[in-house]
Amino acid sequence: MKNILILLLAFVFVVSCKHNSKEVELEKGKATDAGPVEPTKPEDTEIWEPKPKVVTIDEETGIPSDAIVLFNGENFNEWVSAKDSSAVDWILNADKSMTVKDKYGDIQTKRDFGDIQLHIEWKSPTDVRGNGQHRANSGVFLQNRYEVQVLDNNDNDTYVNGQVGSIYKQSIPLVQASSKTGEWNAYDMVYRAPVFNEMGEKTTPATITVLHNGVLIQDHVEIKGTTEFIGWPKNNPHNKAPIKLQDHGDNSGVSYRNIWVRELN
Repeated sequence: MKNILILLLAFVFVVSCKHNSKEVELEKGKATDAGPVEPTKPEDTEIWEPKPKVVTIDEETGIPSDAIVLFNGENFNEWVSAKDSSAVDWILNADKSMTVKDKYGDIQTKRDFGDIQLHIEWKSPTDVRGNGQHRANSGVFLQNRYEVQVLDNNDNDTYVNGQVGSIYKQSIPLVQASSKTGEWNAYDMVYRAPVFNEMGEKTTPATITVLHNGVLIQDHVEIKGTTEFIGWPKNNPHNKAPIKLQDHGDNSGVSYRNIWVRELN
């Protein structure tokens, strides 16, 4: 009987402690029987740490202080031939741009990238060359396999999933925001790389947002896989990889300038 009484007293003590603890939480405004209590003071919802890194913008170039400058018109130090990693033989112009050298082949960055913010400017030649996919055709390939199309579409129709600003053969741009033929265009992209598991299976697709001359044309679009000319997208596993610029091989005359990238962690 004595032992039962002791057990009963112990149970009452534990319940009493829990009840008192609940009352303390209620008094502090932490919880109710229905859940957390809504904050009653501004400081209850203020977060002070960690502080975001400070990034400044160069007043002359507009380039963020944490960006990697891939091309500023001075040289090809950040680039190699995509074919054999030899020195780049595209045309370096006096206006600090570079122009595709016909049939030389693609070029790519020496560095590999994953998640990035990319700024790149391009223009078609002033003299109109060819029609459809053969007029100022080039492309910006992310991780060496996902293409954002470069093309002069001014008075020049083609299939819309291959027009300027498309994710080639996959995503049609929301609008066409091209500059006049022969004038500079700007692409600003936010790209998130795909994720693959240990079995080589894609668990998270790549996504991309693209602004063309400041106009949203691709809105957090899911990239289905490689941007193939013929056939379905492929999803072989890969790690970080270069940014590639395309030589379409038909005297496109496309020029590039002011290329910089920010790595997103």
